[in-house]
Amino acid sequence: MRPPKRSDAITKGPARAAARAMLRATGFEDEDFDRPIIAVVNTYSSVTPCNMHLKDLAEPVLKGIRDAGGWPVEFGAPVVSDGITMGHEGMRASLVSREIIADSIELAVRGHALDAALVLVGCDKTIPAAAMALARCDVPGLVFYGGTIAAGCSASKKISVQDVFEAIGAHAQGSIDEAELDQIERSACPGAGSCGGQFTANTMAMALAFLGIAPMGAGDVPAVDAGKAAEAERCGRLIAEHALGKGSRTYVTEASLKNAATAVVASGGSTNAVLHIAAIAAEAGVPFDIELFDKLSRETPVIADLKPGGRYMAEDLTAAGGCRLFGQRLREAGMIEDVPTVSGRTLFEELDAFEETQGQKVVRTVRDPVKQTGGLRILYGDLAPEGAVLKTAGYSTSRFEGPAKVFGSEEECFEAVSKGAIKEGDVVIIRYEGPKGGPGMREMLAITGALAGQGLAGKVALITDGRFSGASHGFVIGHVSPEAAVGGPIALVNEGDTITIDVESRRIDAAIDWDQRAKDLVMPEPNRFGGVFDKFAALVGSASRGATTLQEG
Repeated sequence: MRPPKRSDAITKGPARAAARAMLRATGFEDEDFDRPIIAVVNTYSSVTPCNMHLKDLAEPVLKGIRDAGGWPVEFGAPVVSDGITMGHEGMRASLVSREIIADSIELAVRGHALDAALVLVGCDKTIPAAAMALARCDVPGLVFYGGTIAAGCSASKKISVQDVFEAIGAHAQGSIDEAELDQIERSACPGAGSCGGQFTANTMAMALAFLGIAPMGAGDVPAVDAGKAAEAERCGRLIAEHALGKGSRTYVTEASLKNAATAVVASGGSTNAVLHIAAIAAEAGVPFDIELFDKLSRETPVIADLKPGGRYMAEDLTAAGGCRLFGQRLREAGMIEDVPTVSGRTLFEELDAFEETQGQKVVRTVRDPVKQTGGLRILYGDLAPEGAVLKTAGYSTSRFEGPAKVFGSEEECFEAVSKGAIKEGDVVIIRYEGPKGGPGMREMLAITGALAGQGLAGKVALITDGRFSGASHGFVIGHVSPEAAVGGPIALVNEGDTITIDVESRRIDAAIDWDQRAKDLVMPEPNRFGGVFDKFAALVGSASRGATTLQEG
């Protein structure tokens, strides 16, 4: 006799005749009511290359579920493209969408008493949202990543959307003409898949594999690779085989969260991972402090030579040996722990299958790293009592001091950058862009890209209560907490104040009379956009705790 399943609540007994009648209309036969009913949540959208192929990948997922004895039911969830929304008001929707996607998955799964869930993901916020929802629902589940885009090519050089943003800055400065900008634009994104460096999507896909909630290797395969459909079918079979097994919180533990954070640090990954891993931990009810990222960065080198700080693309990592090779290097150095994974094998059992391509140069060893210390630091000090996140991958600067150039929005700053008003040695402050203040905590890739295009990456410092894209590089500090909109110290900085950033002492300071500034502060009217944006602003918590809409106690 089979064990009870969650979906019995909608399929068993005389009182559920109406529900069964509805299900029969969708194709259920008598014997199908005994199958585990599995949500296939697809974040497909034709608006972005990151997700546009997920409709096709759903077919082998459904086949795998059916072949393994499950009954798939499909749902959609929204996606907001970071690359397309970057640099304008629409970027406010990006982080908000993470919460909406997680809510959508929860409503579909809990509302229909489903036994398990598989979530197809692509663009940045869909990946952490899927893990957050599975942890929240605690049903058996897994996340299947649609994979990286192939590299573009311009002037015989591999390029990505990062290069387009940097070309915009170069064009504004006059160092390239409109024809060259146009050629880079047309070449950067050759087809389906998420942005091609170790930007946020690829960073989070790797993190979820080390967390154990995404099958190791499934996300490595690029979006347009002939083997991607086979991975989709494998994931379908896996979820059906484990549909009556362990809930997703099994995989979200202090040990697995540390593994995920280690992978982020050692790969030179996106600062957004700090926000997202903290949010996943919060949903699972597991203690987590972003301080871990600083500790790990001090003892964990960067061993993957990946863009934006390095030389190679995500597809090159796959060709070199993928996450298994990368993980094996960390395992050999004792930097990760063995944990269970959704494949049914432990993490170390998965890593046993690693293969290294002879002559590859993408993944180094801990003894011969790309960079001796990890890619992220957590800073505090006068300006960020609750913390801020510094991205250091690719740069060795340990101290920066300069005059503040203060802007009340991303648009103000971008206009100044475009006019050449930012000079080497400046400390650029962009405030009122935090979770509440934005609202939505916009990314600043348009600004960092433009500065890089002007040759200023690493030569100016950027500080914001907003975020930076995974494709951003330079001396960039985001997630400053408390944010300006709640009266955080970043709101008190004036134009020309000397800002000192000391990475080793982990401080951001300014020699000003903070008490007097606080007395003189006149808060601007809050940004109001109505609807979901105001709901988010009312509910969202500090970036230092993941910027989730969970009620904090």
